[in-house]
Amino acid sequence: MAEALAPPLPDDIDRLAQDVLREACERRLMLATAESCTGGLLASLLTDIPGASHAFERGFVTYTDEAKHELLGVPMAILNTDGAVSEAAAVAMAEGAIRRSKADLAVSITGFTEDAPGQPGGLVHFACARRGAGGARHHVQRFTPAGRAEVRLGALRVALALLRDALLELDRAA
Repeated sequence: MAEALAPPLPDDIDRLAQDVLREACERRLMLATAESCTGGLLASLLTDIPGASHAFERGFVTYTDEAKHELLGVPMAILNTDGAVSEAAAVAMAEGAIRRSKADLAVSITGFTEDAPGQPGGLVHFACARRGAGGARHHVQRFTPAGRAEVRLGALRVALALLRDALLELDRAA
């Protein structure tokens, strides 16, 4: 049984998504997502808000190592050495989303939503990359052992906050 959207998304996540899209629209910037453990939830959310979804350029759902490599250009050396759930993979995913889209900002999410042998459930890495200016990027790591749905909802919060902060940072850099 699917559980990520039951109950419906919390109001704070909806507000964050609206804020991100409003900021992107005001700056005439395009956004992209590169998602693994969230399976496209962030892209779905950003395209579900009327009147502002045009700021979303595209999303990449790259659940497997092969998809990360083929769609985003994540080097197999990173996936084989650091793993798909690592800072290096998250950064490469965000940078790949910038390279393979027309977006100005991209955020990536890669993590483990549940415990498995050698995989701590709740460990999620995020990165945000910006086109130009040296491709400025930020990395965040979160560990929230709370169950699949809670980890995915928490990942939406962190990724949206990263995008919002990157958009606001553009004002400070100008």
